[in-house]
Amino acid sequence: MSMATLINPVIPSSPSRRFSIPLTNPNSHFVKAPSLLRCVRKNGEINGLSRTPPPMDNGGEDDAETSLEESSNVELESKNNEIWRLFKEAQQNILYLNKQRVTAVDELNKAKREKQLLLNKIEQLEKENKRVSGKDNLVVCWELLLRIDSMVLGGMVSTEEASKLRRMVIDSKVSLVDVFSGLLQQRDAELLTELRHFSEGSKRKGYHVIHICTEMEPLISVGPLAPYITGLSHALQRKGHLVEVILPKYASLDLDEVQGLREIEADSYSFFNGQLHGNRIWTGVVRGIGVTFIQPLYFSSFFNRDGIYDHPDDFERFTYFSRASLDYIAKSGKQPDVLHLHNWETAIVGPLFWDVFAKQCLDEPDKLALCGLDPGRLHRPDRFQDTAKTHLVNILKGGVVYSNKVIVMSSMHSKGRIIHSMSHGLEPTLTMHKEKLLVAPYGFDNSTWDPSTDKFLPVNYSTENMRGKYACKVALQQQAGISTHASSILVGCIISEVSGFDLEKLKAVVRNATREGAQFVFLGNGTYRALRSFQEAVEDSNVKFFYNYDEALSHLVFAGSDIILCHSFHDPLLQVPLKALRYGAAPVSEASGDNHLRYSSDHDHEITRFSQFMRSTFGVMSLSQALDEMKNNPSTWKTKILNAMKKDFSWDSECYETHVSAYTAVKKSMMLAINEDQRISSVFGMEKLVSSPEITSAMTFYETR
Repeated sequence: MSMATLINPVIPSSPSRRFSIPLTNPNSHFVKAPSLLRCVRKNGEINGLSRTPPPMDNGGEDDAETSLEESSNVELESKNNEIWRLFKEAQQNILYLNKQRVTAVDELNKAKREKQLLLNKIEQLEKENKRVSGKDNLVVCWELLLRIDSMVLGGMVSTEEASKLRRMVIDSKVSLVDVFSGLLQQRDAELLTELRHFSEGSKRKGYHVIHICTEMEPLISVGPLAPYITGLSHALQRKGHLVEVILPKYASLDLDEVQGLREIEADSYSFFNGQLHGNRIWTGVVRGIGVTFIQPLYFSSFFNRDGIYDHPDDFERFTYFSRASLDYIAKSGKQPDVLHLHNWETAIVGPLFWDVFAKQCLDEPDKLALCGLDPGRLHRPDRFQDTAKTHLVNILKGGVVYSNKVIVMSSMHSKGRIIHSMSHGLEPTLTMHKEKLLVAPYGFDNSTWDPSTDKFLPVNYSTENMRGKYACKVALQQQAGISTHASSILVGCIISEVSGFDLEKLKAVVRNATREGAQFVFLGNGTYRALRSFQEAVEDSNVKFFYNYDEALSHLVFAGSDIILCHSFHDPLLQVPLKALRYGAAPVSEASGDNHLRYSSDHDHEITRFSQFMRSTFGVMSLSQALDEMKNNPSTWKTKILNAMKKDFSWDSECYETHVSAYTAVKKSMMLAINEDQRISSVFGMEKLVSSPEITSAMTFYETR
């Protein structure tokens, strides 16, 4: 066997060419070759790499041969030494290069870490700068409006002047920053002087809406009401309307989210149980929305508890808050266009406004009398009396009766189905007042949930360029540790205790889909223990579970999935189906074609655009049917996905439009009523609106609290 390949050849030329030596293990140890190495070939010849002993002396001829051999050996040894020298030099060069490569990688990683730290610091500084000195127009506007409230309660200005000042601030908010952003730290008297000198303004076009409610994201969130309040308020303000919120000051509020939190140093009293009781009033701005907090003094325990619902005195607690909210609005001289109420907790504001604040009458006790209403006059079938339990009053029914418009929040159900099948005893009332009813869908924040700008995605994408969608899918597969095969269909699922999944039914759905080659990524909540037993039951290499909810991962699940498995398309809390459509993932129900979407034609009128779209696309598909269509009709499926991504189902779209149409109708009906009978006009010039979330979901929601 030839030994010609024992040592890698080296070209001993310039130092620069020595770096072309193939890389070897830098930890290898080399031993210097002996001075005489010989190898016996098959034909008996000897070369210089053999270790055979030297031949015996054979006289002169042998001496000549020996001399020749020694000369040859010396030459060979010299060459071997040169080879080893070059080899060692090459080895040193390789080790040096490896060391430099490791150093370069370390420096690159260090630079990346420093860059990320710098970006985080910049983001933090930008937030701080915006919070402290870079306040936008809306924040400055709201801080001024809330200071005016303080001036009224403190007796510095009359309600009439306060109304004019508010109107001026609202009309001129675009030009306020330069004038007032540096004056907000001044005392009320100094700020009032500046306000009185400020005369620049423009004609106001939007409505002034006050929400009286019990939740608001991110301050306090239990159910779908919290994101609805914040999402709708942002949508209204983006379109030029002014929105503020009144909340109880719960002990569990996340006050870190409040900018400019301050207590109004003035007495504030409200009527309850035959007496006036003091309150502390706090104001601040939450994500560009002005918020007022009411804190009872005598009844301090009302909102100083764990959990905001399901207490035995809930009626008293929220009746107190509702009355205190109206008393605060009246004393501060506010003149909103709309009072927007929510759920039974604040529905009593409707009759309070008309029977007390518009007519100023107070009567003796009973439950309704706690806040100043007349039980005898209101406990009637056409007002508060409950249809089934006639000895009780139904506060939600009273809110419907006393409202100008009722907005029913339901993404999927028609107006007729809500009235006749899902009213929980309110069918006669809703039928009588059906002309008041409007159906509005829930929405989502399209500034946070947008694949073309989403900061959590490795690659952004849009309907014009979908390549980033595939990159996000690969990233999700890699993070989940599952195959990145291009033909695999990836199904994402956001699952938690509030998602409503039937885990037994879900097991069968997952097993059937994995047999068809589908992959699954479940993102759950670490506190949801049932999810771990579910994982054990469906153990499969193509099914991955993430137990610790992570915001970045949730965005990647929507972006990387082909299908999002949903429990229901009516999802006011997590808004999973809406986000799925926006990110190009088809929302599919865990059930095999939900029957609630297959109504007769007489129930199909007055449904939301979201419901119409789902009924014509993904809403009637089972997961198995969706997988089949993806495999067998990819072009049709792609068209559906692109069309879905182009739809706008955010708060700014149909939900906003429905609410503004309700506000407009309220305003018009009030003006007609004033023209016909001047006594209907309230002393505060306010109209009211009761908004009740979808009755079935509200009832179910309360039962699961």
